[in-house]
Amino acid sequence: MKQWMNMMAGLGLVMALPGAQGEEAPVCIEVTVGGYKTPDYNCLSRQMGNAPQAAKAAQRAQDAMNVPVNERAPNSIGLATPAATGVRMGNTFGTSVKPQRPPTPGDN
Repeated sequence: MKQWMNMMAGLGLVMALPGAQGEEAPVCIEVTVGGYKTPDYNCLSRQMGNAPQAAKAAQRAQDAMNVPVNERAPNSIGLATPAATGVRMGNTFGTSVKPQRPPTPGDN
């Protein structure tokens, strides 16, 4: 009887181990409190992070963030572009040093 109980306890431990069920994703438990569902975000994050392409996607994202300064767009590093300057100056762009402004309310 004692041997049978030890065997069942060992079997229970093996069944409770995280990797014992193969390649299946862990089941996430939702808790309902007062009518509001609360998912287990840690479990959902683990499920989303186990994609085989995740390492490749993370590497591509990291490479995209490390673009040299001389290859970046001018507006992403704070430089003025002709389009932005044209918007700021209005219809006086290229003809005046003073930007276009609407008339003040007292000038009518």
